[in-house]
Amino acid sequence: MFHKVKNVTALPGLKLSVQFTNGTTKLYGIVPLLDRLDAFAPLADEHLFSSVEVDVGGYGIVWSDDIDLSCDELWNNGTEVQTPFDGLMSFADASELWELSESTLRKAVSYGKIVPGVDVRKYGKQWIVTREAMEREYGNPTLA
Repeated sequence: MFHKVKNVTALPGLKLSVQFTNGTTKLYGIVPLLDRLDAFAPLADEHLFSSVEVDVGGYGIVWSDDIDLSCDELWNNGTEVQTPFDGLMSFADASELWELSESTLRKAVSYGKIVPGVDVRKYGKQWIVTREAMEREYGNPTLA
């Protein structure tokens, strides 16, 4: 099972903050990789390290054509951290995880099943929903 990466941020001390599409945030330190695997040695350069990006499709992160990490490595060996944004996800991510259409979620809002201002909020054109509301209305995610 894949835990897709939504966003990654390079932090001081050769650590990464990795946000997953299911709303979980994990910290991942690459120092052990530098010690064990020569392929990761270039990441000791802070400029290269800070250039990290999410790979296409969210299946990992990349620095170059030669240096990358899979979403499973980040998920399995990262340390979960609490943030004020835990459990929040876009309608697009929620619809993918629960295998629902975004229109189904918009209808749930209009029918009051998912409560605006409590379970869901619109920021510009983007709807954000809580994982708790999704689990309450639709059970456990199909893909998570």
